[in-house]
Amino acid sequence: MKLTTPVFALTTVLLLAGCASQTPTPSQYSGFLSDYSQLQPAQSASGAPVMRWISPDFKAENYRSVLVERPQFYPAPTPNSQVSQQALDNIALYLQQAMRLELAGRLRIVEHADRDTLVLRSAITAVNLSPEGLKVYEVVPVALVAAAASTAAGTRDLNTEIYVELEAVDGRTSAPVTRVVRKGHGLKLENDSTQLQLKDLKPALDAWAQDARNFRP
Repeated sequence: MKLTTPVFALTTVLLLAGCASQTPTPSQYSGFLSDYSQLQPAQSASGAPVMRWISPDFKAENYRSVLVERPQFYPAPTPNSQVSQQALDNIALYLQQAMRLELAGRLRIVEHADRDTLVLRSAITAVNLSPEGLKVYEVVPVALVAAAASTAAGTRDLNTEIYVELEAVDGRTSAPVTRVVRKGHGLKLENDSTQLQLKDLKPALDAWAQDARNFRP
């Protein structure tokens, strides 16, 4: 797959003999979170591998409401013929709505933080499209990336991956109480001419929202 837009080009590509890691590595952290040093391997409520930190002072019972900020893309992506701005907007809006819907069963959804509010900030930090059957792994943080491959790979299915970084802060003190970095897998695209759409990443977005609802320290 050939891309000419610099933001989509890979600075470094490794061909791995084994399977790609199920959790983002430090080289893939975007800089959206203010601190990554305390992240440790953990499992989400559904058992998915994540990198996570929870403040020792965090007490879920202190919060009766939640403000779910609209996820942003970090760093800002440059859309192309395969990933449109409309698709990006749909993905961010859907993730916000899905988290609100799931969390509404536990907490009151608010538009402005109060003393008992948990504020959820999140960023989608990468969307990775890689040819099926190739062990292609991106090792630099990028907003959107399609793995460089031979022209023959244009006829192969493309695996889709999406990365997210999330921080929950106390609405009264603005102190972080938890940070999470994780990635998810979407549906396969038929080839490098197939446009990425919201439906292709819904499985990952829905899983993240459900894990937010079922989160326990």
